[in-house]
Amino acid sequence: MSHEELDQKSLEKYLWGAATALRGTIDAGDYKQYIFPLLFFKRISDVYDEEFESALKESDQDKEYAAFAENHHFQIPEGAHWKDVRETTVNIGLALQNAMRAIEQVNPDTLHGIFGDASWTNKDRLTDAMLTNLIEHYSQIQLNLSKVPDDKLGNAYEYLIKEFADDSGHTAAEFYTNRTVVKLMTMIMDPQPGESVYDPTCGSGGLLLNCALHLKDEGKEYRTLKLYGQEINLLTSAIARMNMFMHGIEEFDIVRGDTLANPGLLENDELKKFNVILANPPYSIKSWDRKAFDSDPFGRNLWGTPPQGCADYAFQQHIQKSLDLDNGRSISLWPHGVLFRDSEANMRRKMIEEDQVECVIGLGPNLFYNSPMEACLLITKTNKEKSKRGKILFINAVNEVKQEKKIGYLEAKHIEKIFSAYQDFKSIENFSFLVDTQDVLDKNINMAINLYVRPDSLQNNEDLYFDKVYQQWEQSSDSLIVSMNKLFKELSA
Repeated sequence: MSHEELDQKSLEKYLWGAATALRGTIDAGDYKQYIFPLLFFKRISDVYDEEFESALKESDQDKEYAAFAENHHFQIPEGAHWKDVRETTVNIGLALQNAMRAIEQVNPDTLHGIFGDASWTNKDRLTDAMLTNLIEHYSQIQLNLSKVPDDKLGNAYEYLIKEFADDSGHTAAEFYTNRTVVKLMTMIMDPQPGESVYDPTCGSGGLLLNCALHLKDEGKEYRTLKLYGQEINLLTSAIARMNMFMHGIEEFDIVRGDTLANPGLLENDELKKFNVILANPPYSIKSWDRKAFDSDPFGRNLWGTPPQGCADYAFQQHIQKSLDLDNGRSISLWPHGVLFRDSEANMRRKMIEEDQVECVIGLGPNLFYNSPMEACLLITKTNKEKSKRGKILFINAVNEVKQEKKIGYLEAKHIEKIFSAYQDFKSIENFSFLVDTQDVLDKNINMAINLYVRPDSLQNNEDLYFDKVYQQWEQSSDSLIVSMNKLFKELSA
C-alpha cells in the first residue's frame, strides 16, 4: 500500500481503522487525543523525508545540505522521527511522548504544545502491543505530499472529526459544528482575500477553515486570509492547530484560554479587531465571572452585564467589541432565547438602537448532536450599507432541513434558498420579512422570528402558530419569575 496513492474514501476508511485498535480499553470520547497526534506525527515525518529526498537530488546527494532547516516545513531532531519510534520495542509510549516533545521544542514558534497532553505512558490504557499495532497500521501508508496532498488529507481529517463526534456523542458539541450550517455561515460572511477572520470559541477550527476553503473554491487567493481563534480546551485547541496544518494553512494564530475571562488575541492592550467573526459559542453557561465582566478592562460590557445564569450576551458583546469599525461583520449560532428573553431585553434594546443587527435566521431542528433544539443565526454589522440602515431582515427557515434518523442537515437547495433571501434583503411571503428597527423596539424588543414571519407549515394553522408564540412568551416570563423570586428571597434574608 505504500507505493500507491489512496483515493479519498480508502484514505478515510484507513485512517479511521486505527481507532478499532483502541476499542475496549479506551473510551470512544478519548480516541481523538491519541489518534490525531499520532496522525500528525506520521504526516510531518513523511513530509520531512520527502523534503530531504528532494534536497538530496538538487544538491547532488549532499546530506548536510538536505538537513538544513530552510529545506523543511518543520524540524525533526535526531531520534525523534517516526521510524525511531517504530523501531522501539519496549516502553513505546515513553518513546512516543519523548519524540513529540522533542519536535515541539525545536519548532517553538509553530508547534509548541500541539501534540496535547495524552497519557502515552499509561500502560493500563495503552499497552506496548496496542501501540505497536497502531504504529504498524499507520506505517503501511505514506502520508507525504505527493501521495496525499493537503486537500485530500484535510478532508480525511475533517471526516475523522465527524466520526469521533458521531462515536462519542456527548463530547461532540465541543469540537464539531454541523458542516452544512458552517457552509451557510461562510457564504453569508463572504470573507475576502487579505481579510482577518476570528472565531472566539473555535473548537477544532471548522468555521475558520471553511472560510479559507470557500475562497479556494471560488478561485480566489485564500492564503492571504488571516485566521484567528481561541479555544478553552487544551486538546481541542491542539486539534484545531493540527487541522490547519493538515489543510496546508500556515497563516493562522490559535490561542488557548477562556475567551471571557482571558481574551488571548490583543493589540496595544486592547481586543484585536477583525473583519469577519463566525461563532458557535457554548450556550447559556452559568459558570463565568459576571462580576469581572461588570467592570471589564476591555470594555466588552457595551450594552450591560448579562445575568449569571446565562453568558450568551457576554459572548455576543465580546464579538461586537472585536469587530472592525469600518467593515466588521459577524454571524453567531444561538438558541432562540437570545431573541426574546426578558432578562436580556435592555442589552437587546441597545444592540438594536445602535443598528448593529442586520438579519436573524431561524433554522430547523436536529442540526446538532444529541439535541432536537432549533437554533438561530444572528448576523450583525458595524457599518451597514445605506439601504439596510434602520432595518432588520427576519428569515424563517425552520422547514429548510433534511432529516435523516435523528440528525438534520441542510441540502444545497436549502442553503441556496436561505442565502438568496439574505442577499435579496426583502420580504418573501411565508419566508422572510423586512422590518424597521423601531417596529422591533415597539414589540417589547422581542426578535422572536415567529412574530414577524410564519413558514408555510404554520400559515394554515393559527392554533399551532399561537401555541408556538405563546410558548416563547411563557419561557421568557418564567425566567423573569425565577429571577424575581430569587431577588425577593435574597432581600428577605
